[in-house]
Amino acid sequence: MNSSAPSASQRLHSSGRVFQISISTGGVPKRAVPSARVTVNGIEGDAQANTKHHGGPERAVCLFSINVIRRLQAEGHPIAPGTIGENLTIEGIDWSQVVPGSRFEFDGGVVLEVTKFTTPCATIRDSFTDLEFRRVKEELHPGESRVYARVIEEGPISTGARLMHSLR
Repeated sequence: MNSSAPSASQRLHSSGRVFQISISTGGVPKRAVPSARVTVNGIEGDAQANTKHHGGPERAVCLFSINVIRRLQAEGHPIAPGTIGENLTIEGIDWSQVVPGSRFEFDGGVVLEVTKFTTPCATIRDSFTDLEFRRVKEELHPGESRVYARVIEEGPISTGARLMHSLR
């Protein structure tokens, strides 16, 4: 048996890192911070203007991909990390593989589980040419949506933190 071959559980993981952590006192854009504490209620220091549609235990943290942001910028959209409300901008993950049930395990012990794709709303329209905020709607552009996650394990998180993504 080849001892260097990956185990079944290792094949289910890919690594990435935290590109940016973003918070706001409500609304967008969210501003970058170097580190934060993740709790079951979300990122400390972050708030949502509309708690009917944002926040809560099942939508505690919003995640998005810097690679998708870069593709959108190449299309001419004026988007940047934090401008569409994500708390964690992630690098190095095949974003098309991020689906409800996926888990992210970060350096420092934070564990998040994706609960759902977000539903984009008009408050993020300024990040898109022609105000076309539905450009990040999962049903229209699969693999290019933000996602919400619940917090399985609380703890500190920092920009640059390595993570493992459990593919489901």
